[in-house]
Order: sequence, then C-alpha cells, then structure tokens
Amino acid sequence: MLKVQNLSKNFGDIRAVADVSLEVAGGRIFGLLGPNGAGKTTTISMIAGLVPPAQGSVRVDGIDLAADPAAVKRRLGVVPQEIALYEDLTARENIDFWGGIYGLRGRALAARRDELLAVVGLADRAREPVRNFSGGMKRRLNLALGLVHEPKLVLLDEPTVGIDPQARINVLAVVRDLAARGAAVLYTTHYLEEAESLCDELAIMDHGTIHAQGTIDTLKAELGEGSVLTVQGGFAKETVAAVVERSAELRALEIDDGRALLNVPRGRAGVGAVLEVLYNSGLQLSDVTIKEPNLQDLFLKLTGRDLRD
Repeated sequence: MLKVQNLSKNFGDIRAVADVSLEVAGGRIFGLLGPNGAGKTTTISMIAGLVPPAQGSVRVDGIDLAADPAAVKRRLGVVPQEIALYEDLTARENIDFWGGIYGLRGRALAARRDELLAVVGLADRAREPVRNFSGGMKRRLNLALGLVHEPKLVLLDEPTVGIDPQARINVLAVVRDLAARGAAVLYTTHYLEEAESLCDELAIMDHGTIHAQGTIDTLKAELGEGSVLTVQGGFAKETVAAVVERSAELRALEIDDGRALLNVPRGRAGVGAVLEVLYNSGLQLSDVTIKEPNLQDLFLKLTGRDLRD
C-alpha cells in the first residue's frame, strides 16, 4: 500500500532525512521509532505531501505522490502529533467539517460521524464544545478526524502522547481494528512497550537514517541478541567458568560464587540445549531465570541512547 524509496530532505546544511526506504502492506502496522530529532516527523510529513523531498519517491496504492498528489491524499489519513481541532465547535461539527472536505454529504456523512464517535468513545459528548474536553478526549477526536474518509493508509504521529491509560487503550484498540479491516498503518511512538505489542514490523531511525527494520524477531536475530540466563546455586565461580568455556552455546556476562549471568546467542532455539548442559555438568542449581531481549535492548544497541534523548 505504501512504498517509500530513497527519501531525503535537507534543511539548510542539516540532513534531516537521508535515503529512507520502507514499505507497509495493507492490514499491517509498521512502527517508525527513534529519539527526538531522528527524522520521523519529517519523514511522515514528506509521505503526507506536506513537505517536498529533496529526492526519492512516495507511492500509495500504486500512485506516485509527485505525479498525482490529490489522488494520494484521498487515500491517506493523517493524525498529527499536534492536536488539530476547532475548539469552539462540537465533536459532531468537527467531524462534519472534515468529512465535508473529503466530499462526504448527507446520510453518508451522518452515518460515518456516528460510527466514529462510537468507536472513539465520544458518542455521549458529541454535542459538547471541544474546549470542554480533556486531553485524552481531544486525542481520540483527533484520531477520528483522520479516519472520517476511510483511508487506505493512515499515518499516526505519536497518537497516544500525554494521555491517560484508559484513553491509550481506546486509541490502540482503534489502531488494531484499522489494520484488521485492511488499512496500512505507519505509526510513530515514544513508548517502546506500545510498539512491541502493536506493530507487525519496525524501523529504528536515528540521525535521519534507518539503522534496522523488520519484525522484532528478525531484528533480534540480525543484531545477535540472545536470551540471558541467570543461574543461582551452591557452586564456585571457577566451576561455572569451566562449563562456559567448554560450551559453544554460552557466553559469560558475569560470574560470581553462587550466581552467574550467561548469554545464549541463539536465543530460544539454544536455551533447551544450554539448560541440559548446565544440569548435566553437576552444578548445584537452585534457580534459573530466562530473560528474552526486548525492544529497549535492541534500540539501545543500535542508537546508544534512550528513545526520548
């Protein structure tokens, strides 16, 4: 549904985005992750046609953005990080206004409006001025405006930032439903646990470039991240060190008397064999804990900094 090739953008001497390529299929949620200033919002702005690229191309549903921007924008829904609502209008009036811009009229617009208000949990506040809404309610209405014309591709830039847990759950449920209905979703977020649970594929971006992309399992394999075993028991440091030295499946991270942290480079695939080696070695083990690498581990390995830096 979305195909981005070699997208680049400069602001003066600053290279904001450099040679970014990615694809998002219908029914898939693609997470674009990176710390502040990584180039995520600039990338989304170019895909949306709001900022012209220095080079590269964007195609949506097979249509080139540069050749036919109007046709692309009819297929595109954008939910910006900054809330874009008319606060003196009611929720109904906001949806009616944006639906009208996309050509919806009469019963079709009324039906779509009522459907969206129910989806984002605002049906009971539909006739109230938006200025009275909480931050979470405004976020949910902001999401509804980007979906009013039933777009095939939805760009979501930090849609859950600064909202309460209940509102976040509602927004994430709407996003999952979008993908289930066949829409392609490009999603940026500062919440790694959110991306890990929501996204089918991910790209990790920093300094304007994509450092890695794929499924979380693919990224773990490519980056050489394995499982970490914490073993405890009545053993001496030297005994565990000798076991590790004999095993091709283990790397020592930290070893002390009675406790050791061991890396299994092959991850889950190698854990069974490693546990068998440990138990057959004669070590007196009282506890074994297995920790799988998470998205935070991958992100720090690639960028060397926290997502919000």
